[in-house]
Amino acid sequence: MIRLGVNVDHVATVRQARRVDVPDPVEAALLAEAAGADGITVHLREDRRHIQERDVRILRQRLHTKLNLEMAVTPAMLAFAEDVRPDDACFVPEKREELTTEGGLDVVSHRQKIREGTQRLQSLAVRVSLFVDPETAQIEASRDAGAHAVEIHTGAYCNALSVEREKQLQAILEASKLAQSLGLEVHGGHGLNYDNVLAIAQIPEMAELNIGHSIIARAIIVGIEQAVREMKDLLSKAKE
Repeated sequence: MIRLGVNVDHVATVRQARRVDVPDPVEAALLAEAAGADGITVHLREDRRHIQERDVRILRQRLHTKLNLEMAVTPAMLAFAEDVRPDDACFVPEKREELTTEGGLDVVSHRQKIREGTQRLQSLAVRVSLFVDPETAQIEASRDAGAHAVEIHTGAYCNALSVEREKQLQAILEASKLAQSLGLEVHGGHGLNYDNVLAIAQIPEMAELNIGHSIIARAIIVGIEQAVREMKDLLSKAKE
């Protein structure tokens, strides 16, 4: 069955709105894990707008599944990841002014820097994935950079309608096949929700999906354990 990584960034977003102690993303992560999440994803941003270093360190100690740290490829973040040693690290592009990650990492243009960062973390047994658009050149460059996996950016698919959505889905299908043929594990993420996830989860090569906003939004209504179980139920239908 396809793995589900639950991103708890936006639990921290609510906490940081008041600069208080609650809601605690660690507590949310542990509940998500108990409800069936196969891993927990957090993005420690340069501006610390939601997840804080404290959150990552406590999660590393308390999770029973795996911790996936989304991070920019900067000296400071690489040093932090070397210290914490998450199970997985996903290199993502990052701009201070963006609301959320916009588009994939340009591995082609920054191949050497990404290769060096990948080697640093993988030498410590941290599996590195690269968040990329479903483009042949970026997939091939990810293989050349030595990544364990690619996380294919599904945002364009999620935002598109009708014919354009089918076009975007086809691009993800082709990128997934290429990635697996090059020895890369295939993950997907960004913009996925309870209405659009099934087509992505049904891609044969897809091993893992990382989903945050829609699960946390649903959790506000029904609680995080129910929200995670509902997503897990959807994913279980994908391989039937």
